Amino acid sequence: MKTIGLIGGMSWESTVTYYQIINETIKQKLGGLHSGKILLYSVDFAEIEKYQADGEWDKSAEVLGAAAVNLQNAGADFIVICTNTMHKVAPQIQEKIHIPVLHIADATADALLGADVKTVALLGTKYTMTQDFYKDRLTAKGISVLIPDKEEVEIVNHVIYDELCCGIISPDSRNEYKRIIGQLKERGAEGVILGCTEIGLLIRQEDSPLPVFDTTVIHGTRAALASLK
Repeated sequence: MKTIGLIGGMSWESTVTYYQIINETIKQKLGGLHSGKILLYSVDFAEIEKYQADGEWDKSAEVLGAAAVNLQNAGADFIVICTNTMHKVAPQIQEKIHIPVLHIADATADALLGADVKTVALLGTKYTMTQDFYKDRLTAKGISVLIPDKEEVEIVNHVIYDELCCGIISPDSRNEYKRIIGQLKERGAEGVILGCTEIGLLIRQEDSPLPVFDTTVIHGTRAALASLK
């Protein structure tokens, strides 16, 4: 079994889900008392969020790159960045190490294509929804990406940072997300990407009028299966 290097803490709430999914998948595949071989480097999210807000992505790349180097030196066989947004700096992180980074957007694209979804709604932080670093990896595989209107982008982003990352699960916010997903369905979306690793804490399949593609589940499962190859 290969050793998985997790860069977590962005936020720690969703990192807990990664740990659970990886171990559950390993147990399902191998049975008995098997669990994943995992190294976790958990960063201080306040530091990373400030770099995001200030547009200082190079500084966040330095922090996460150092984390990846430490995981590599500790024996990790590949790296999993436990957040969608910080894949913006995945290329810079990859440059610092010789082990692979398992990209969350690639895993998600494969799941979409496997379900024959060619037009998808994307919910995430405002960075993930409005910038190209994530969407481009999907469109490169022939998937059309729809995002909410500007006002809804701010609502989705607010709920992530001010509620979900703080452990707050609000029924009112769930209803807002359901409304926004419904709007995107009317625009032609065939599925919805929960493109922030915290959104799965709020939205389940039963809450959505569209098939849900939870990136935390997809990425965590892919990491577990990669460790068995």
